[in-house]
Order: sequence, then structure tokens, then C-alpha cells
Amino acid sequence: MVTLLERSDMADMELDNMSLAELKKLHAQVGTAIKTYEDRKKKTALAELEVKAQEMGFSLSELTGATSRKGKVNPPKYRNPQDSSMTWSGRGRQPAWIKEAIERGDNLDDYLIAR
Repeated sequence: MVTLLERSDMADMELDNMSLAELKKLHAQVGTAIKTYEDRKKKTALAELEVKAQEMGFSLSELTGATSRKGKVNPPKYRNPQDSSMTWSGRGRQPAWIKEAIERGDNLDDYLIAR
């Protein structure tokens, strides 16, 4: 973290006299400082907006329509009989073991998990 005393030193810093390693280290430190600054500002803004929304009887997510997809996981529909840890929900890209089974001419229904 840069202190106020170091800020005056930075103003006088001769970048041309720094080694490549020193410049890269400084670059990384500046990048981190910018990121953490932006994160702090966003958190502050969100907290202020949440308070204002609550004052008006709402939550911020209600006003923005933001919903969380956490917890919504499609349960597995198919299971590999050779390795029961390999499952597939039937959505998205087919896993390799399903593709191989289809190429062999297997019926996909043979891999259904009994419910």
C-alpha cells in the first residue's frame, strides 16, 4: 500500500532508470491498486443503492430484476454404467462417453437413471 509520504517519492520517480523487473513489479502493483479501488467503489455504490431501495420498500434485486441462478442445478438424467460417477443431465454438450455410446449404436434410453 502506498502511503502519503511515498506518493511524493513516486512523483519524482525516474521510470527510465528502473529495470524491467522493477517496471513489471510496479505495473502489477498499479493493476492491483486499480482493481481493488474499483471493487471498493462498486461495493460502496451497491450498499448505498440497497439502503435507498429498502427505504422505498424494495430490495435492489427486485428493482433491477436480478435473480440468482445459484442452487438451480439440473439433476442427472443419464449415468455411465461402467463409471457411476459419470452422469449427464441431458442438457448442453454431450459428454464423450455418451457420444461413444451413440456411435456404437447404443440406445440412449439404456443409460437413463431410474426415477
